Amino acid sequence: MTRPSTTQLLVIDPQNDFCDLPATWQPAGPLTGQPVAPTLPVAGAHADMQRLAAFIRRVGQGLDGVTVTLDSHQRYDVAHPTFWRRGDGGEVAPFTPITAAQVRAGAFVPRDGGAMARVLAYLDALEAQGRYTLMVWPVHCEIGSWGHGVHADVLAACGAWQAQRQRAVCNVFKGTNPWTEHYSAIEAEVPDADDPSTALNTRLLHALGTADRLVIAGEAGSHCVRATAEHIVLHLPRLQPGWQASRVVLLTDCMSPVAGFEAQQQDFLDAMRAQGAQLARSDEISL
Repeated sequence: MTRPSTTQLLVIDPQNDFCDLPATWQPAGPLTGQPVAPTLPVAGAHADMQRLAAFIRRVGQGLDGVTVTLDSHQRYDVAHPTFWRRGDGGEVAPFTPITAAQVRAGAFVPRDGGAMARVLAYLDALEAQGRYTLMVWPVHCEIGSWGHGVHADVLAACGAWQAQRQRAVCNVFKGTNPWTEHYSAIEAEVPDADDPSTALNTRLLHALGTADRLVIAGEAGSHCVRATAEHIVLHLPRLQPGWQASRVVLLTDCMSPVAGFEAQQQDFLDAMRAQGAQLARSDEISL
């Protein structure tokens, strides 16, 4: 007897801080009374998440599993301004790239002088991979904050799916280690030998690898979606011989790039297509 085909949905970081939410979607802060705005909004992400929510509601009966990753940071983090200062004592603005050479030259230094050796070791290891330069982002997805929470429409759609299918969403937290960037849900950029949460997540890979069709959406297409999908396609064939990238479907209308990184998202989509992955709009998929 032929085994029924299975479909899983992987949603990367559908969180409030990444969504360009209109004012009516922003709550009032209990301490200030002022609207709480997303700290790292991606242009187009709100509409992306509304389309994704509609997709989940439309095809929910055919989704055998839903995994949602959550970018999860402390305020103290190597990729946040609160970690750094300029050599002249000034503040480091968000969206500032920092290299090991600049730190050695004294242009940027960690506020905690005792962190220098560890920071340089991290930057050297990061740059040796050739994937990323350290970027100082606005403080975002702080654990426990409203910005860390899931976009309301996606959250509601996932809740309805759980009631419909009588199974739980699998949540995957990434980024809790303040000493390494963690764009991919599969592995931190530079794994910390003392922190298993930064190592290759073989459990997640095996779970995703059981799907005949793995649908991927989320934010941002230039960074966390890209890094996660690249790691899936890189590592799954090694763990599950015979697994092919043709099982992956990228929902192109349910992801957007960080401003200034549009080319990186397009390069990612082109590379995934070349490896056999499918690119589709959410309204083109039927289950």
